Amino acid sequence: MDTTLRDGEQTSGVSFSAAEKLTIAQLLLQEVKVDRIEVASARVSDGELQAVKNITSWAKEHDMLSRIEVLTFVDNGASIEWMLNAGAKVMNLLTKGSLNHLTHQLKKTPQQHFEDIKKTIDQAINVGITVNVYLEDWSNGMKNSKDYVFQYLDFLTEEKGICKILLPDTLGVLNPLETTAFLRETLLRYPNNHFEFHAHNDYDLGTANVFAALHEGIHGIHLTVNGLGERAGNAPLASAVAVIKDFMPEIEINIDEKALHTISKFIETFSG
Repeated sequence: MDTTLRDGEQTSGVSFSAAEKLTIAQLLLQEVKVDRIEVASARVSDGELQAVKNITSWAKEHDMLSRIEVLTFVDNGASIEWMLNAGAKVMNLLTKGSLNHLTHQLKKTPQQHFEDIKKTIDQAINVGITVNVYLEDWSNGMKNSKDYVFQYLDFLTEEKGICKILLPDTLGVLNPLETTAFLRETLLRYPNNHFEFHAHNDYDLGTANVFAALHEGIHGIHLTVNGLGERAGNAPLASAVAVIKDFMPEIEINIDEKALHTISKFIETFSG
C-alpha cells in the first residue's frame, strides 16, 4: 500500500495540489501498479476533500474505488460523513496502539477506547465502508505495554467486519531484531487475521525492518515514493521493491520496476 499522498504529504513543507494528487494516484495505480493507495486524512481541509473527490471519481470510472483508502479518526462519525461526501469506500481507522498514547493523549481506559472504536466500526460497516484499523504507536506499545496491545488485539480480532490490522512503527524506534520478534509473536498468536507493517525511517532502518517483516510473513507493507513522510520519512517504495525482487523471489508483487524512475521524478518535482 503506497501512502505517499497521506503520510508522504506529512513531510515538513510538502503539500500537493488537487491536480498533482490525481496525477500521482493515476501513476501509482496504472503505471507503477501498486495494489492500494492511502490518499488523505479525513477532515483536513476543503482542498483535501476536493482532491479525494477527484481521485474517487476517477477510480470509480476505472473500477479501482476499492483500492483508494483514507485515514480516519474515532470522532463520533464525523470522519465517516467526510468519507461518504468524498466518495471513498475504505477507511484506515487511527486508534491507540500503546498504553502511553491512550493514557496521556486520550486520558481513557482501554475499555472506554474499545467501546468508542466498536461504535465507529459499526457505523462504518452500516454505510458500506470497509474498515482497516491502525494501532498508532504499536511499536512502543510492544516495547512498553505488550499486555495492552494483546488485550486490544484480542478485542479487534473478535470484532466482525474488520478487514486489515495495520501495525505502524509510528516513531521509527524499531530495529530488525525487534521487528522480527514482535511480528513473530503477533502472527503466531493471531494466525487467522491480516496484518500489515508500516515502517518509519528515523534510524535509516525502514527498509531493513520491511525485510524483517516480510521474512516473518507479514501480509502487507506500507511504503512511500522517495521515502517521503513525517520526520525522517517512511520506508521507500523503490528500495523495498528491489529487496523483494532480489532477495525474496518467493514473494510475488505486481510493481512495474520500469515505472519507478518516472514516479520518483514526478514526486521530486511536486514535493520540491
